[in-house]
Amino acid sequence: MSSLTEKDRPIVQLLLSTGTCPRCVLRFCCVGSQLLYRHPHQDLMKDLQEFLKNSQEKEDTVCLDAADPPCKRIRLEHSREEGADDLNLNGAVPQLPSAGRGNTAMESSAGKVCNVCLGILQEFCEADFVKKVCQKVNTADYQFTSFVFSVSLPPQLSVRERAAWLGVKQQIRNLGLPLAKDDIVQLKEAYKWIIHPQLSEELGVPADGKSLFEVSVVFAHPETDEECHFLATACPDCFKPAKNKQSVFTRMAVIKALERIKEEDFLKHFPCPPSSPKNLCDALEIQCNNGAVFVAGRYNKYSRNLPQTPWIIDGERKLESSVEELISEHLMAEFKADSFNFSSSGREDVDVRTLGNGRPFAMELVNPHRIHFTAEEMKRLQQAINDSSDKIQVRDLQLVTREAIGRMKEGEEEKTKTYSALIWTDKAIQREDIAFLDDIKELKLDQKTPLRVLHRRPLAVRCRLIHTMKSEYIDEHHFRLHLKTQAGTYIKEFVHGDFGRTKPNIGSLLNRTADILELDVESVDVDWPPTLAD
Repeated sequence: MSSLTEKDRPIVQLLLSTGTCPRCVLRFCCVGSQLLYRHPHQDLMKDLQEFLKNSQEKEDTVCLDAADPPCKRIRLEHSREEGADDLNLNGAVPQLPSAGRGNTAMESSAGKVCNVCLGILQEFCEADFVKKVCQKVNTADYQFTSFVFSVSLPPQLSVRERAAWLGVKQQIRNLGLPLAKDDIVQLKEAYKWIIHPQLSEELGVPADGKSLFEVSVVFAHPETDEECHFLATACPDCFKPAKNKQSVFTRMAVIKALERIKEEDFLKHFPCPPSSPKNLCDALEIQCNNGAVFVAGRYNKYSRNLPQTPWIIDGERKLESSVEELISEHLMAEFKADSFNFSSSGREDVDVRTLGNGRPFAMELVNPHRIHFTAEEMKRLQQAINDSSDKIQVRDLQLVTREAIGRMKEGEEEKTKTYSALIWTDKAIQREDIAFLDDIKELKLDQKTPLRVLHRRPLAVRCRLIHTMKSEYIDEHHFRLHLKTQAGTYIKEFVHGDFGRTKPNIGSLLNRTADILELDVESVDVDWPPTLAD
């Protein structure tokens, strides 16, 4: 049971007489009933009018039946300044209408744009606006089973709330009445109480604060945009330019300044109560956004002329495609996403094949319109990727969580990788010349950043391990070497030495010049993502 009592009468009278809407009046009276805010605007006006008419009787109250869930509130006073109690509001104290002049108060507020919420708790709570939002959602054609609603408010609303509250506080004290509370129901909270049930009914899904599907509305009020500017003079430290912000007058910056500014300084620059605007807020943007979806799998690369990611140097594309693009074009089309981010457990050079069970990869699909796929649909998507190119193949394609991708990244440096290298030597070799390599275990390397990657990697000496080697003689100048190494080992440099930057190397071990002709990744020992049945 939520009610207005006799002690609320001066607040109701003052706010209505200065052009405040009924729902904002309820906010300033700290009414926490969600159902009450959902009553039609006209009914609330009538209820408040009836309350003022009957308020001359001491114990008389108007009670409106509704549930009383806990409400969130915003503090409007953070400190009380000495002498502020005796301040006049810009030199004039609004006259409080008597109880018998309730109709006058109603006439002042009726039909006007609210001087506090700038119309957000008026026109933008009506069915027509709700239908406009839902039409935008339905036209965007997203898959979703719930939604979260967010709203961006003009920062000057915080200034107007402060001004209205200071007006209430001053009037109550002038009447010699006690001020029992110094907080109000947040505008955003009250708005969501009203709008959530309507959106939920129209969209046919529940509102859920943890939903990945977001419906957002951005409000602006150009007529009052400059009302925050005086705060920049009073509290310059609160307003600092940011790269991703168009204006320094953000909501958080304004709130921070309002916490710091003294009451008397605020009252010198801003009218209390705030004046009624001519125009309503504008709903600048109504946007929808789905949370990212993550797809993982393993890929094999069979081409020695295919980079993992687009190969672009100084703005010029070197090769026509990449592993990333061959996979992403199908995922982007099926998930109807805006963009993607590709990641993998390590990477191979453009001329290196990836064989065996393939290399684990994951793709983040940003703002996907489609999010629900059965296991059978994922299999068909995998087959479509594999049928589109003979350069790559994908396996174990599946939907995963953001958290699961961390397991792939953890394995990059911790796990082992197996390679097969075709090696050439300048001097002739016999089987016995390379046989000793098979007996070497846990060979420690010092690898200075290779010359070929120095343009994108910091200069450092990295210690790496060659766990095992197995040689396979081919002819006097060629042999194949199978290696199991620590992740992150530069194999090409281990073979040719990179002008002495990797020590020891195959050339120094054989005491002759060695070079690598072909390199294959035979396995990436990261046990992720889970293997799927064919």
